[in-house]
Amino acid sequence: MNSVLECRSRNQSDENQSNKREGESDFRTNRRSFISGLAAATVGTIVRPKGGAVAVACATASPVATPNLIDVHHHFVPPFYVSEHREHIAAAGGGRTHPAYLTWTVEQAIEAMDKNGVATAVLSLTTPSVWFGDARMATQLARKVNEYAAELVRTHPGRFGFFAVVSLPDTESSLHEIEYAFSSLRADGIGLMTSYEDKWLGDPRYEPVFEELNRRKAVVFVHPTTGLCCRTLLPDVNPFMVEIPQDTTRAITNLLFSGSFTKFRDIRFIFTHAGGTAPMMVNRMHQYASKDVAQKLPNGIEYELKRLHYDIAGTASRAAIAALTSLVPTSQILFGSDNPFIPLAETAEGLKQLGFSDADLQKIRRDNAIELLPRLRSEETRPTSG
Repeated sequence: MNSVLECRSRNQSDENQSNKREGESDFRTNRRSFISGLAAATVGTIVRPKGGAVAVACATASPVATPNLIDVHHHFVPPFYVSEHREHIAAAGGGRTHPAYLTWTVEQAIEAMDKNGVATAVLSLTTPSVWFGDARMATQLARKVNEYAAELVRTHPGRFGFFAVVSLPDTESSLHEIEYAFSSLRADGIGLMTSYEDKWLGDPRYEPVFEELNRRKAVVFVHPTTGLCCRTLLPDVNPFMVEIPQDTTRAITNLLFSGSFTKFRDIRFIFTHAGGTAPMMVNRMHQYASKDVAQKLPNGIEYELKRLHYDIAGTASRAAIAALTSLVPTSQILFGSDNPFIPLAETAEGLKQLGFSDADLQKIRRDNAIELLPRLRSEETRPTSG
């Protein structure tokens, strides 16, 4: 916004100099023409007011109005996280480290939000999260990460929320961190990985954590990771390409057929990347379900999958959205970008090309998130900060 105002001021100054030579009447005429044309101008468009002065219109072809998007899948990368655990980050990527781990700053995040009309982003830590095999280290790192996120929320009022990380598979320390995150840090929910040490979220060892999250009726944001099993299956292919969506599918399927979705009905789950490949596997789920499926899923497979929420990070394409919308109504779809690992603009622009009605776009852009995370509604009247 500041750059637009500066550009408008600069152009107005040029126009005024020209109009001084043309007279007060021409000044009023040119000023009205300039302002009316500014909204439609593209970057680099040359405007020649009467009198020969040249003004460069800096507004974009689609200027952002009042920011209204809520981005529920927006990553932050604390500097200490990278400096202390770079080898683990590289291992999760099959030996590769995404550049975004090394370049993220809160200033860049806010700039991307402002450019793409995002009012609020809900921050989360991405894979590999905080568990590297050492329970004490994971507990300390989770606390450090969560306090860093809470400070970003505090110092940029209205711009951020956050999903707190926990140190699964250590259930005891995870329970302590859940209490601290909600009671002291005012977290918007809890962020979990799809798997920990090749144990997916339907594993019985995680039940104490899910029981507590269910008691709290918590929002649980489930982000995929690359399982230890599968990081180097295809040496020439980045595991983030194929394993990230597949691990989401494994987690959904595991939670479904373990009966966890039924048992922990009050947890409000968000799954990323349009649910991985789960929407395309519903028929196979019926074909290969165990004989006791009716006992674990008395309301059926589709009933449980339709209750979940899904973001569209990395999947704002017609093929992916066609699969998702064939399974769930738009009330279950959320805007999520995966910024900075996928540029925010890619999803923001892609969403416009998917053929949704204006009413459905409003749901996906913010209304569904507000329904799920009502604290964000109280932030609407706060001034944004940069």
